[in-house]
Amino acid sequence: MQIIPLRPVPSQTVMVTLAGQLAQIDIYQKAYGLHLDLRVNDALLLAGAVCQDRNLIVRSDYIGFVGDLCFVDTQGTADPTYEGLGTRFGLAYIEAGELTIR
Repeated sequence: MQIIPLRPVPSQTVMVTLAGQLAQIDIYQKAYGLHLDLRVNDALLLAGAVCQDRNLIVRSDYIGFVGDLCFVDTQGTADPTYEGLGTRFGLAYIEAGELTIR
Protein backbone atom coordinates (compact mmCIF):
# COMPACT_ATOMS: atom_id res chain seq x y z
CA MET A 1 0.00 0.00 0.00
CA GLN A 2 1.19 3.49 -0.86
CA ILE A 3 -0.25 6.78 0.43
CA ILE A 4 -0.58 9.40 -2.31
CA PRO A 5 0.22 12.92 -1.04
CA LEU A 6 -2.68 15.37 -1.20
CA ARG A 7 -3.30 18.99 -0.21
CA PRO A 8 -6.34 20.37 1.66
CA VAL A 9 -7.81 22.27 -1.31
CA PRO A 10 -11.24 21.81 -2.96
CA SER A 11 -9.80 20.78 -6.35
CA GLN A 12 -6.47 19.25 -7.29
CA THR A 13 -4.72 17.06 -9.82
CA VAL A 14 -2.04 14.55 -8.82
CA MET A 15 0.28 12.79 -11.25
CA VAL A 16 1.79 9.59 -9.86
CA THR A 17 3.24 6.35 -11.19
CA LEU A 18 1.48 3.33 -9.67
CA ALA A 19 2.63 -0.17 -10.65
CA GLY A 20 4.17 1.25 -13.82
CA GLN A 21 0.99 3.16 -14.74
CA LEU A 22 1.22 6.92 -15.22
CA ALA A 23 -1.92 7.97 -13.36
CA GLN A 24 -3.59 11.36 -13.30
CA ILE A 25 -5.98 11.65 -10.37
CA ASP A 26 -8.35 14.62 -10.26
CA ILE A 27 -10.01 15.13 -6.87
CA TYR A 28 -12.73 17.71 -6.38
CA GLN A 29 -15.31 18.65 -3.76
CA LYS A 30 -18.97 18.91 -4.75
CA ALA A 31 -21.88 19.98 -2.54
CA TYR A 32 -22.69 16.30 -1.99
CA GLY A 33 -19.19 14.91 -1.39
CA LEU A 34 -15.68 14.39 -2.68
CA HIS A 35 -15.26 12.92 -6.17
CA LEU A 36 -12.41 11.50 -8.22
CA ASP A 37 -11.52 11.12 -11.90
CA LEU A 38 -8.81 8.65 -12.89
CA ARG A 39 -6.80 8.71 -16.11
CA VAL A 40 -3.98 6.34 -17.03
CA ASN A 41 -1.73 7.28 -19.95
CA ASP A 42 -4.28 10.02 -20.85
CA ALA A 43 -7.16 7.51 -21.10
CA LEU A 44 -10.13 8.28 -18.84
CA LEU A 45 -10.92 5.17 -16.76
CA LEU A 46 -13.24 6.65 -14.12
CA ALA A 47 -15.18 9.91 -13.93
CA GLY A 48 -17.08 11.28 -10.97
CA ALA A 49 -16.39 8.36 -8.64
CA VAL A 50 -17.73 9.02 -5.15
CA CYS A 51 -15.02 8.95 -2.48
CA GLN A 52 -15.98 7.19 0.74
CA ASP A 53 -14.02 5.99 3.73
CA ARG A 54 -12.42 2.56 3.16
CA ASN A 55 -14.52 1.88 0.05
CA LEU A 56 -12.60 0.74 -3.04
CA ILE A 57 -12.91 3.21 -5.91
CA VAL A 58 -11.88 1.24 -9.02
CA ARG A 59 -13.44 -2.10 -7.98
CA SER A 60 -13.30 -3.91 -11.35
CA ASP A 61 -10.46 -5.44 -13.36
CA TYR A 62 -12.17 -4.74 -16.69
CA ILE A 63 -11.47 -1.02 -16.27
CA GLY A 64 -7.82 -1.81 -16.92
CA PHE A 65 -6.26 -0.32 -13.78
CA VAL A 66 -3.78 -2.49 -11.89
CA GLY A 67 -4.58 -2.26 -8.18
CA ASP A 68 -7.16 -0.01 -6.54
CA LEU A 69 -7.59 3.25 -4.67
CA CYS A 70 -9.42 4.11 -1.47
CA PHE A 71 -9.60 6.90 1.10
CA VAL A 72 -8.81 6.17 4.73
CA ASP A 73 -9.97 8.29 7.67
CA THR A 74 -7.15 8.21 10.24
CA GLN A 75 -9.39 9.61 13.01
CA GLY A 76 -12.59 7.61 12.59
CA THR A 77 -14.88 6.48 9.81
CA ALA A 78 -16.08 9.71 8.16
CA ASP A 79 -16.19 10.12 4.39
CA PRO A 80 -13.44 12.45 3.15
CA THR A 81 -13.82 16.18 2.64
CA TYR A 82 -11.20 18.41 1.10
CA GLU A 83 -10.36 20.20 4.37
CA GLY A 84 -8.80 17.02 5.79
CA LEU A 85 -6.93 15.83 2.71
CA GLY A 86 -3.31 15.06 3.45
CA THR A 87 -3.84 15.00 7.21
CA ARG A 88 -7.00 13.25 8.39
CA PHE A 89 -7.91 11.67 5.03
CA GLY A 90 -5.29 9.74 3.09
CA LEU A 91 -5.61 8.39 -0.45
CA ALA A 92 -4.19 4.87 -0.52
CA TYR A 93 -3.06 2.92 -3.57
CA ILE A 94 -3.56 -0.78 -2.95
CA GLU A 95 -1.37 -3.03 -5.08
CA ALA A 96 -3.00 -5.88 -7.00
CA GLY A 97 -1.36 -8.50 -4.75
CA GLU A 98 -2.89 -6.87 -1.67
CA LEU A 99 -6.44 -7.14 -2.97
CA THR A 100 -8.26 -10.22 -1.69
CA ILE A 101 -11.38 -10.31 -3.86
CA ARG A 102 -12.32 -8.43 -7.05
